[in-house]
Amino acid sequence: MPQPSPDTVSQPSCAREPSHAPEGARAVFGNGTAHSRDQHRCLAAAYDPVTLPRLAAAGVGPGRRCLEVGAGGGSIARWLANRVAPGGSVLATDLDPRDLVPGPGLEVAALDVTRDPLPEGAYDLVVARLVLQHVPTRDTVLRKLARALKPGGLLQIDEIDASYEPPLLTPDPRAEALYVRFLEAKTAALRAAGGDPCWARKVPAAMRAAGLTDLDVHLHIGVRHAQDPGLGLQLNHTRNLRDRLKEQGVTDDDLDRVRELMRDPSFRAASSVFYSVQGRRPAEERP
Repeated sequence: MPQPSPDTVSQPSCAREPSHAPEGARAVFGNGTAHSRDQHRCLAAAYDPVTLPRLAAAGVGPGRRCLEVGAGGGSIARWLANRVAPGGSVLATDLDPRDLVPGPGLEVAALDVTRDPLPEGAYDLVVARLVLQHVPTRDTVLRKLARALKPGGLLQIDEIDASYEPPLLTPDPRAEALYVRFLEAKTAALRAAGGDPCWARKVPAAMRAAGLTDLDVHLHIGVRHAQDPGLGLQLNHTRNLRDRLKEQGVTDDDLDRVRELMRDPSFRAASSVFYSVQGRRPAEERP
């Protein structure tokens, strides 16, 4: 991987429009592998402490009917199933639901949210975490999710803005440049698959355009270090996205060195900005 000079180190940019995924493109993150299970574990450890209190504060309780899109390993869906009992239900969906386990009040189904229909006016709560940024038709899908809400129902979309996640403490300028190049390659790989790693900042406006009201925006940023599950997620991506990263010019030697850097107890970096955005379908809608 070419090493930029220290004073040319930059952050992944949101200036470019995301690419459109080629026809028949494979999902960026597949399920049913050791990498996927590790990713789900890191995601839950890093972001459940933000996602779940937001849902609790919104008043999710017994008897509610809930839908989660892109449920991954199911940590949100399991929490919801406990929360809405007795009398409630949760439908946890994923393009590939093999890592999801049904249980009391928790149903699992395969769903391609870009193509498969959803019932309109059916759910008290719809949740999508770290899903829509990977979907090229994300604004259309968001409107579909909004229509799936009952009047007064809540949509919560949690997404990452990857444009700001700079290294803060590294052993030397070359290590800093290596980490930034890894971030740039990952952003480029996601864009090449039709994703928008910076879409999180557009979520509030997109939800308003979809007709949702009572918009509530919460931002979270942390510090990445060797014991941080958010950095564990980055380590996972060095393996989970290996082929895509190599398409962006990253070598296996580069990946070995960036893993070593992220395991360094002295390493520190800012996390990406995590957006948690809530909006409600109006109780009374204009004809």
